[in-house]
Amino acid sequence: MLTTILAAAPAAASANPYGLQEALQQGGIIAQTVFGILVVMSVGTFYIMFTKLFEQQKIMGQAKRVRAAFWNSNNLKEAAAKLEKNSAYRQIVDDGLMAQDQHTKLTDPVEAHDWLHGSLARSEAAINSKLGGGLAFLATVGSVSPFVGLFGTVVGIYRALIKIGASGQASIDAVAGPVGEALIMTALGLVVAVPAVLAYNWLQRRNKSIAEDLSAFSNDVLSYLASNGAVRPMMANAKAAPAKTA
Repeated sequence: MLTTILAAAPAAASANPYGLQEALQQGGIIAQTVFGILVVMSVGTFYIMFTKLFEQQKIMGQAKRVRAAFWNSNNLKEAAAKLEKNSAYRQIVDDGLMAQDQHTKLTDPVEAHDWLHGSLARSEAAINSKLGGGLAFLATVGSVSPFVGLFGTVVGIYRALIKIGASGQASIDAVAGPVGEALIMTALGLVVAVPAVLAYNWLQRRNKSIAEDLSAFSNDVLSYLASNGAVRPMMANAKAAPAKTA
């Protein structure tokens, strides 16, 4: 008997006229287009989320290495050599050193502090802009995808009303398919929107934390350059005070 039930299960599933595949077939080109747009939005959302998480985690790892050993070096060039090439913190240091060299070549007198501060600020802005790339897509998906699904819902209800008018009676057989298609499109729109909104808010919060760390590091580099290495972060200079003997 169990064998008979298991054998009958696939046949019953395939005979279901209200599944997703059947709804797309009944909905025609409009339902299939809406479904395709939602799939593209969903794939793009998860692609951006994972790539941005990888970029953020990489910069956070660089921040740990900076706090551990960067400021213990004799000078910035030696310290920069400890960082990965093309890393965010390496870019700030390189831009600071380049700005210091360029300041001596200026014909119009500019305060060294202002010149260095502007160069480091541009470097920070470039890094933050790169980190923010793709987040606009997540915000767009989060706000637009429910309306895309709602468009499929409206079309499905419209088709249901047409069937009612053509048959002359509101039978379940006439309206179940289009109404089911409408509900599926609404659900798909929400399924795509919720992860996009959550990912956007989460990545934005992590970007804000990274931007704060980069800003603090940039200020430390500015202080170092403006004082010719005399001023360093307290974490690098802090040492345990020797115990006093009685």
